[in-house]
Amino acid sequence: MPIDPELASVLACPVDKGVLYILEDENSLYNTRLQRRYTVRDSIAVMLVDESEVVSTQEHERI
Repeated sequence: MPIDPELASVLACPVDKGVLYILEDENSLYNTRLQRRYTVRDSIAVMLVDESEVVSTQEHERI
């Protein structure tokens, strides 16, 4: 289940406090500057740095 866009608009990356973009296809939030993806589970963003994923340059370009 996707995250509520209104909720996503007030969330910030816990690392650099920057904007996160919704990736609906992957059910996640994405920080383009750090190439870091945060999973959304049951409409809840998992904003733990240890559980986030740094994507490869190739994956970043695809996104």
